[in-house]
Amino acid sequence: MAREMLGIDIGGSGIKGAAVDLSDGSFTRERFRVDTPRPSRPKAVAKVLAEVVDHFGWEGPVGVTYPGVVIDGVTMSAANVSKRWLGLEARALIADATGREITLLNDADAAGIAEMRLGAGRGRHGTVVVLTLGTGIGSALFTDGVLVPNTEFGHLQIDGEDAEIRASAKARDEQGLGWKKWAKRLSVYMRHLEALISPSLIIVGGGVSKRSEHFIPLIEGVRAEIVPARLVNNAGIVGAAMAAEAAHPLEAAR
Repeated sequence: MAREMLGIDIGGSGIKGAAVDLSDGSFTRERFRVDTPRPSRPKAVAKVLAEVVDHFGWEGPVGVTYPGVVIDGVTMSAANVSKRWLGLEARALIADATGREITLLNDADAAGIAEMRLGAGRGRHGTVVVLTLGTGIGSALFTDGVLVPNTEFGHLQIDGEDAEIRASAKARDEQGLGWKKWAKRLSVYMRHLEALISPSLIIVGGGVSKRSEHFIPLIEGVRAEIVPARLVNNAGIVGAAMAAEAAHPLEAAR
């Protein structure tokens, strides 16, 4: 019998969930997506999360990602969502809305967990950073496979502004940047990041990683190996499910 858990990924444009086979990260049922409410206020988002849980008829614990810092179930930043998330007991709010036990974690950390266990980071030691390029730039930092949570390297200051304002996938789309110009911005960002943490491996995730051949070869001046994520945009869902399994190991086997 498959070890299965439900993972839900809160994104800037969509909230996506799937039941995950924890042995290989595959989806045991088709992914379900609902547009992220606008404005993305906590109660509105929690209502959508309950809709996703009900869609799967899920009765066990649920892993949920949040696009920002999460400490002991409290959301401590809100760069790309409503400011009403700041200092919110979000895990409790979501648990109340869904009627389920909730494991809540940073979205990039979830993606990183999945990539390190089943993807491009599997078996890799030393310092590894996973970057998710989307609405912003998420980051997950690992040292010898151990997660250092809530790094939020997308908010590093470059030329007086957050790196993600210039180098996220959203910035590329909104500013009409070609692959070469965007890769130049990513190069500046990655060199800055490399000066701080000296990673041996940079894993590039997010939906745009499906087109990694257009920009990764154009990144210059970075010593670290740069590779695309293998789980692409499903990594957040898979990592959320894995985090829920870690919190409730007996439930996953039922």
